[in-house]
Amino acid sequence: MRKVLLIVLLLVVLGGASWWYFRGQTLPNYGPSYREYAYITNGKSNTVSVINLLTFQRVKDIAVGTGPTGIAANSKKNEIYVVNTGSNNVSIIDAEKNVVVATIGVHGRPYFIDVANDGKRAYVANSGSNNVSVIDLEKRAVLGNVRVGSAPGLARVSHDGATVVVSNRGDNTVSILDARLLRVRATLPVCQQPEDIAILPDSSKAFVACSGSSQVASIALAGNKAGDNSGDHVLALLDVGKTPVSLTLKPDGGELMVCDFDSDSISIIETGNDEVGNSVLIGQHPTHAVVTNDNSRLYASNFGSNSIAVYDIDAGKRIATVAVGSRPDSLALSQNQNYILVLDAQAGDITVVQKRTPRKLEPTEYSMLTMIPVGSQPNAIVVKAFTVGAGKK
Repeated sequence: MRKVLLIVLLLVVLGGASWWYFRGQTLPNYGPSYREYAYITNGKSNTVSVINLLTFQRVKDIAVGTGPTGIAANSKKNEIYVVNTGSNNVSIIDAEKNVVVATIGVHGRPYFIDVANDGKRAYVANSGSNNVSVIDLEKRAVLGNVRVGSAPGLARVSHDGATVVVSNRGDNTVSILDARLLRVRATLPVCQQPEDIAILPDSSKAFVACSGSSQVASIALAGNKAGDNSGDHVLALLDVGKTPVSLTLKPDGGELMVCDFDSDSISIIETGNDEVGNSVLIGQHPTHAVVTNDNSRLYASNFGSNSIAVYDIDAGKRIATVAVGSRPDSLALSQNQNYILVLDAQAGDITVVQKRTPRKLEPTEYSMLTMIPVGSQPNAIVVKAFTVGAGKK
């Protein structure tokens, strides 16, 4: 009898705890075929860790090539693409089975990969061979290699798929590629050490962060704006904080957030008129940021203070700081936007930060939910949510 009473008491306590934990939350009604995973490249383990975001458990480590760095998901099919810097190739992971189904060779020292919105092509800048590999994702083969500037770091494809923008760190230029003809359309001198790239949703303009000169270049893209026959050209060089390392666009494209690593700030650029509207202290050495789908919140990783900052975009101020693991770097959001996934580069784990609104009219709360070990030297993270059977070739 005593044992029964103890069990009943335990159930009551746990039930109350569950109510307290989830009060005010609408739990998703996931079907049996729904999957949601986070994929993390582990540079020194030569693996990709797979985290089940329905249970927050690491379910698998997938062996890939040597020194995996960049990673991307295909929005049209259930595939993940991993750039292996050490072995100069790209691993294709079947997200339904979580196995490598193909490996495609590229050229020297690739770091990043970008996938076109239609899911048919991927672009890889090869920093060691000064070219961009164009991959046909349906045939799983390289269509061609386009020569660009010196030490290209990143190739970013426009939303309409017509243009690829490449940042050439070695000669301070940007190459503009015609994606249909697979040739360089223009080579533009910009600022010092161009790196990260953001392209507006209407494909009319690109922005390039230059970490060496503390500037962001605004570039007009030819043929992507009605009545504009002036060709690809630099519109402005915008002064921001020291060492801008990453760019994050609001989903509506109206503002661009710049992480200024050595100024401990974010600079906010009005994309329509190319003006720096504001600069806000965000935390020590911010490296990456993500913005919610409703354009209301920005989350920035503070590499130097082992935390993430929560920035209210409408109010124009930081509203919370949450402690995470050692040397937080890349970030991602869960499909429902209620969880921020923070890659802790030095600690070798993922911190899951939960966002929840306890009751109506009460302020949103942010707190660490759990930490999940991954591999050695995690580099990048991507989230893929899908229904099994959808997105097949």
